[in-house]
Amino acid sequence: MAWVMWFTGLPGCGKTTIANRVKTKLSEKGTYAKILQLDEIRRAITPEPKYTEEERDIVYASLAYMAKLLAEEGINVIIDATANRRRYRDLARSLIPNFAEVFIRAPLEVCMEREEKRKAKFSPKDIYKKATAKNAAVPGVNVPYEEPQSPEIEVDAARMSLEESARHIADRVSDIFGLN
Repeated sequence: MAWVMWFTGLPGCGKTTIANRVKTKLSEKGTYAKILQLDEIRRAITPEPKYTEEERDIVYASLAYMAKLLAEEGINVIIDATANRRRYRDLARSLIPNFAEVFIRAPLEVCMEREEKRKAKFSPKDIYKKATAKNAAVPGVNVPYEEPQSPEIEVDAARMSLEESARHIADRVSDIFGLN
């Protein structure tokens, strides 16, 4: 049966980079997964995002439902999305039987530094610089980021290398979902 992992953490913590490396590591072992990157999907759901609570409710519910549908069709899924509220990730957990939450931990200062340098294809640019603007809604700065209470997997992206993080997650996925 297919599984879904939700990579969560502050913007700039390394979710996308680690998710891509985990996908590669799993693929090398014969386990394939589709990455649902919210920053890419958001462009279709909300082409001019406002980042309001109501909009986030819709976007994250849509993302959870997409992952559920893919898993039902036998496709393993890695969700790459901040999901600043636990309720978004809890919704996915309630919809998807084989679900694991992956917390990519990094201090806000590290995330801010990384975000300045990142070249992500779909991520909004300069989000931490924009956090000072009126009505800004940046998780961990002007809106809360609710850390997972009991993630199945956790890595400290400020202390662990990309390879260490990816290897740890890939190994834990194998343990949790009984992969070879």
